[in-house]
Amino acid sequence: MITLSTPIQMVDLKGQYQKIQQEIDDAVINCIRRAAFINGPEVKEFEQNLATYFGANHVIGCANGTDALQIALMALGLQPGDEVIVPAFTYVATAEVIALLQLKPVMVDVNLDDFIIKTDDLEKYITPKTKAIVPVHLYGQTANMNSLMEIAEKHNLYVIEDNAQAIGSNYEYKGIKKKAGTIGHIGCTSFFPSKNLGCYGDGGALITNDDLLAAKIRMIANHGQKKKYYHSVIGVNSRLDTLQAAILNVKLKYLDNYISARNEAAAFYDRELSGLNEVIIPQRVKNSTHAFHQYTLRIQNGKRDIIQKALQENQIPTMIYYPLPLYRQVAFAVYYDGEPLPHTELLCSEVLSLPIHTELQEETIAHICNVIKSVL
Repeated sequence: MITLSTPIQMVDLKGQYQKIQQEIDDAVINCIRRAAFINGPEVKEFEQNLATYFGANHVIGCANGTDALQIALMALGLQPGDEVIVPAFTYVATAEVIALLQLKPVMVDVNLDDFIIKTDDLEKYITPKTKAIVPVHLYGQTANMNSLMEIAEKHNLYVIEDNAQAIGSNYEYKGIKKKAGTIGHIGCTSFFPSKNLGCYGDGGALITNDDLLAAKIRMIANHGQKKKYYHSVIGVNSRLDTLQAAILNVKLKYLDNYISARNEAAAFYDRELSGLNEVIIPQRVKNSTHAFHQYTLRIQNGKRDIIQKALQENQIPTMIYYPLPLYRQVAFAVYYDGEPLPHTELLCSEVLSLPIHTELQEETIAHICNVIKSVL
């Protein structure tokens, strides 16, 4: 087993920056010289560029991905007590904003093979109080939007896509290629630094093709005002920082290249780890490309924690996304009185995410995989 000269990182933001340093520096310095730090021209430029990338009518920047989810729910006019269906195997933000608005998160199971919200029994969770579904495009793949939209249309429900982890993923929707985040009524994304399209701080955005929804989202994100000091609805203060928009304008040009690099790394992992008895490599979803925000294994027979410890002892970082179902979190106990969800329970005990990023070298991947093989 080799010893690498540089530390292994889950995400190498410094290495990525060094390749585009001059462009980033110029963009930031120009922004500072212009001194339009709030809602500067870079924000509108980025919104237009991202809308073009998505093939969408509207992109509205905001302060972060959690705000994007909250603003989306506010824009749909849901009332306290309304129910919103959400997977139990996801990051807390997806359900957090539902509870924050005094709505009820209805937590459902996910598929074992792709970790994404189950649709084959979803209708049993729908009641007269159900108003929306929030599918999470987990780890980089798009949920089964063909089935989800069919269910939503049948029951007159809104669909908000949590696209924080799958920006750039393509999905074949009714035979037409669409970007993840553009199929439901509203898409939400995050520009947290570790995301495939990440800024150097916090940032987020909402995507929609609905003109009326877009206008309402813009008002809500700006204190509920369309005209300064005239407030039509209750809103929040959530805007994409101009400096971050300038950085994102540079990085957006490279997004597809970043996704390609992540896929190459994932393919190398696949070749190295395929055939190991306790290891299930990430399964690819029909109708969706994979953006590989995370490379997440399932490690069976109780070996997950043993492997993670061995990797840590070799200075190899890992993450468990996610160690506990949402309904087992103390904050959400009041919202769930059903039986444990079997797939979610199993995945919380098996998943392990390995380093994956745009600068990851095959030598590093081979080293990581050799450690795993040595344990098994």
